[in-house]
Amino acid sequence: MASQAQVTLTRRARHRLRVRFCEIPGLYLPFARRKYPGPSPEVISSETQFVIDGYTRSASTFAVYALQLAQTTPIRLAHHLHAPAQLIEAARNKVPALVVIREPQGAILSQLIREPDVALRDAIVAYARFYECLLPYRDRFVVADFEEVTKDFGAVIRRVNERFGTAFAEFEPSEPNVRRCFELIKLRSTLSPVLLGFESGSVTADELRPEAEILARRQGPAPEAWIPSQDRERSKTALREQWARPDLARLRDRAQRVYETFRGIG
Repeated sequence: MASQAQVTLTRRARHRLRVRFCEIPGLYLPFARRKYPGPSPEVISSETQFVIDGYTRSASTFAVYALQLAQTTPIRLAHHLHAPAQLIEAARNKVPALVVIREPQGAILSQLIREPDVALRDAIVAYARFYECLLPYRDRFVVADFEEVTKDFGAVIRRVNERFGTAFAEFEPSEPNVRRCFELIKLRSTLSPVLLGFESGSVTADELRPEAEILARRQGPAPEAWIPSQDRERSKTALREQWARPDLARLRDRAQRVYETFRGIG
């Protein structure tokens, strides 16, 4: 993993530009539709029934698979842009939306494991900006924390149905169901259009089943970046020392405040 000191100015500038660009629906969404024609990530459109999104590393992938696995009929889902613009567009057009959120240290350190070219300072600012620009629309979303998504996603969907009058089937967080979610998440790196289509609701569970069996045989037991692992936890431990730097205190406080405000704590 590259040290934070090795992050280039060019990469930092590109990251900062992306953070600001993806806050503006009228600019970012047309670009995203060209860049991501499908099947995943999926950009909000007239066919979208539901939106699940949030800052990266906040369990949106688990939420997507848990949702679709619980349904008898796939839901046309917009997801995985990790862009406020997508959620702002949902709020403005009264499309049911779930915003996932994770406490800032957990989300950001996990991000840096997967994206070592992002500077810690920039990641903290990006996290804070993501949720700050959604605050004016906060009452138009259901918000779920990382822990709730991964431990009781059925309760999250229950709140979605109550808030928006939808009738999505609830995910039962049994050991087999959770294991099935992680099995599919492990296969994301294959970029199978069938698997990714299942995420977005254009492929049924019956259509996915034979493809998933083939992919699992090909891939074997190799670990995947979307799955928690001991190696990633060791890397996070090394990053915690950087997280605690005194010069980042103001930014850490900003991220923590927006996390608590967005979740409705205090």
